[in-house]
Amino acid sequence: MSSDTVSGGLFERLESSGLSLRYVLGLLGLVFMAVLPLLSEFELGIGIPGVFVFAVDNLLLLKLTGALYFGMFAMSWDVVSGYTGQISFGHGVFFAVGGYTSALLNIEFGIAPALAVPVGVVLAAVTGLVIGVPALRLRGPYLSLVTLVAPLILLNVFIWQSGTFGGERGLLGEDYFLGLGSDAALEVYYIALVLFTLIFALLFAVTRSDAGRVFTAIREDEDAVAAAGLNPAKFKTFAFVLSAAVGGLAGAMFVHSPVGGARPSELMSVIVNVEVIIAAILGGMGTIVGAAIGGVFLILLQDGLSNLGDALTIPIPGTETGVVLTPPIPFSQMDFLLFAVITLVLLLVLPGGIVRAGIRGGRRVLRRVRSDREDPVATDGGRVEDSNDGENADAGRAPERAVYRNYRDALEGDDDEH
Repeated sequence: MSSDTVSGGLFERLESSGLSLRYVLGLLGLVFMAVLPLLSEFELGIGIPGVFVFAVDNLLLLKLTGALYFGMFAMSWDVVSGYTGQISFGHGVFFAVGGYTSALLNIEFGIAPALAVPVGVVLAAVTGLVIGVPALRLRGPYLSLVTLVAPLILLNVFIWQSGTFGGERGLLGEDYFLGLGSDAALEVYYIALVLFTLIFALLFAVTRSDAGRVFTAIREDEDAVAAAGLNPAKFKTFAFVLSAAVGGLAGAMFVHSPVGGARPSELMSVIVNVEVIIAAILGGMGTIVGAAIGGVFLILLQDGLSNLGDALTIPIPGTETGVVLTPPIPFSQMDFLLFAVITLVLLLVLPGGIVRAGIRGGRRVLRRVRSDREDPVATDGGRVEDSNDGENADAGRAPERAVYRNYRDALEGDDDEH
């Protein structure tokens, strides 16, 4: 079978699926994550050759477990900040409330994690309500300042009551969720992946509903929403509580996994609060998909940089040799500096985020494939307009095709590339 036939077949399948490119890529990504453990049978790896490569084994599955929970946390931030525009600088407070509540119930009262986690989620949602209702009366920097101060207060309370919360060291002795520790990496990974997929589906549906459209309208012009007879405070409170509950769920599951723990440095430090913002913006703020990808990408990038050795060998294509870089300071000791520089470069090069850049690149490839397969020439010798471009895309279409396109546009929401 020729390559043209293969590319043409793939192109036709993408076209006939009725899904936009980002949905197709998202589904392919989930399928890849689902079958990833099977690659361990073939001793394969993923990563950047010569820089860092993750071997597909139990250790990688555990790392991905932590990345998936952080991806859930990033999605929770995107709901309230990416869609409603209410920037939260202290979202780690919900991550911490969910994690600490579940861990304390488990350690102090012997409650199983399967029962303690839902309690942590509820308490995180209540915390979102307590903080959100008065804070959402504020706007702009005042709201951001309140969300920034909240985790600092909570952190000092934890240190002050170190006998209960373990101080800066955190809590020790939490049970694993369903008793699955590091020796059951496959089961732990699939639990995280299923939960990640369910949360993604939930937030995706909410942000594509009428409520999601109001979220976006609030971000664009809150006064116009109020003038339309809607109550912006009610929708912002809903977004805040939903976001807090999801963040609490991610934190509670994280502390009962083999890669997490109820410690301030992992749940609500300043770095955690900054990282979740970077993850959502780097992936694509206001898309949910971008926050999910950004969260997973950020954790894997950090882990890959921390495992760099004292020297780095950059392979030369076509040869078996490479250029060896040996800095005066080992790479492993400046991993956070490298992480910050790489993140800054990505934010400057991809201002709309990884997802939007990927969509733009994918569309260029599809258009190129389409132009190679067809050379549309009008009867007058001019170019035939692409029916998928421009405002007159439905011109000449059958009515049912126009209705279908309207429903598809409604499903896609407003997170197209800008």
